[in-house]
Amino acid sequence: LAKKGGDIVTKNKFGDFELTWEWKIAPKGNSGVKYLVDEKRKDAKGKVYNNAIGHEYQMIDDDNYPEKLKDSQKTGAWYDVMPPKDTSPKPIGEFNQSRLVARGKHIEHWLNGKLVVAYDTDSPESTAGIAASKFKTVSGFAEHIEAPILLQDHNCVVWFRSIKIRAIAASESKSR
Repeated sequence: LAKKGGDIVTKNKFGDFELTWEWKIAPKGNSGVKYLVDEKRKDAKGKVYNNAIGHEYQMIDDDNYPEKLKDSQKTGAWYDVMPPKDTSPKPIGEFNQSRLVARGKHIEHWLNGKLVVAYDTDSPESTAGIAASKFKTVSGFAEHIEAPILLQDHNCVVWFRSIKIRAIAASESKSR
């Protein structure tokens, strides 16, 4: 029987980047890829959170997860902030392909070749989504910061493979 592995966190920090990976999840499973993570973020009362708070590309068993899911908690979502559009995750047990692009304030989530979430961290839509989420009291949550990337251990079995990350040069970010 496998032991709990814990989160996997990059040693390097990334600001503008493109991350691609393949993944599958166990039945009723829940995981994600966190980015723009700040382990020193504080709540409205100034208390430091005890876990990695950041934006998250959600990966979950949409149909069989034991709790009722909001649309903003389904596969491909900016977790609890913005729901994905027109997703088509593979059946449980099959590998999905995901892509995450961060260029300045613009973020994109891709699932199996389709753009499912796109947002600017300072847009009215992002501000409204954060205000309606559990992150509404997190100081600086919308900020695009240089930070590690985290593969989440959410107490279920998840497989990752073909993980590739590419830092995007400032000159390439400005040309878009």
